[in-house]
Amino acid sequence: MLLNIGLIIAGFVVLVFGADWLVKGASRLALSLGMTPLVVGLTVVAFGTSAPELAVSVASAWSGQADLAVGNVVGSNIANVLLILGISALVAPLVVNQQLVRLDVPIMLGATVLFYVLSLDGRINLWDSILLAAGIVAYVVFLIRESRREKSALVLAEYEEAVESGGTLTGDILWMVAGLVGLVAGAQLLVEGAVSLARHFGVSELMIGLTVLAIGTSLPELATSVVAAMRGERDIAVGNVVGSNIFNLLSVLGFTGLVSLGQLPVAPAALALDIPVMLGVALLCVPIFRTGFVVTRANGVLFILCYAAYLSWLVLINTDVVVPGWAPALLLGGLIPLAILFTLVSFVMSVSSEKTGGTDH
Repeated sequence: MLLNIGLIIAGFVVLVFGADWLVKGASRLALSLGMTPLVVGLTVVAFGTSAPELAVSVASAWSGQADLAVGNVVGSNIANVLLILGISALVAPLVVNQQLVRLDVPIMLGATVLFYVLSLDGRINLWDSILLAAGIVAYVVFLIRESRREKSALVLAEYEEAVESGGTLTGDILWMVAGLVGLVAGAQLLVEGAVSLARHFGVSELMIGLTVLAIGTSLPELATSVVAAMRGERDIAVGNVVGSNIFNLLSVLGFTGLVSLGQLPVAPAALALDIPVMLGVALLCVPIFRTGFVVTRANGVLFILCYAAYLSWLVLINTDVVVPGWAPALLLGGLIPLAILFTLVSFVMSVSSEKTGGTDH
């Protein structure tokens, strides 16, 4: 067991460094080819934060561990919102850009619904994979077109600061090669350790993907969002999570499906619980982000409690742990309705306050 844990830890470390090296080399190379920092940030850096999920999911599908691939993406998207935004909001209340609510959040919600509908037949086939992959291409083209209209000096400065410049052509290529090698090697170590750990404890590969792999591959997003919140760049944290979720659903699942030649099964357990939870979390973002366009510390506590409840529920249904009969009732009949009620009340109060403010002027 210690060997498996060691493989997982080593895999995570190599993955994180590999993603960082790949982004470093690719962003420098893109800048030297004449791309603006804004476009590089929206494309190369955005792909880079999803590189661990892509590497792990492709490696899992290639090894015939489809449940790890799907569980990794679904679990990462749930963790991105509930865990990462929750922790980031506790560090500092997060500002939500109005354009994010108007454009990117609906795209994230639409991508989530699309994946759910495509997976209802129990697999992601070749045409489904092509559709998802085409979706990420369309999204990137949309981002580039929108970026050309960006005139805010503050926004442009943020991207210039986030994207590293300098270096030689040979050095940039070497960084990219090292990053790709790190991603492949880290993913292989991680998948091997995760599969062995699942077999040791007698739990499903889907659960390992939803928990251990999902949290681990979300570490780049966690680091980026928390550091941004601490630096006062509170709008980057939310945009980072929303963008990562879109890339996970469209690029990671799309390319993973293509690698598996359209033979990417989706477990009935994921269809029954985890994908609906992912959809519910995406829906939850709409009123919370729209409420004053701020993710408050209270929202952060709510997110973390919901994530703890979700993990607890996974443990209950996937292990032989004996729990009191009131535990499921408390979760389903208590925490979830309270979370929905809290969100709706906050949203209604915010909208009412805006309307009252509007009439005063």
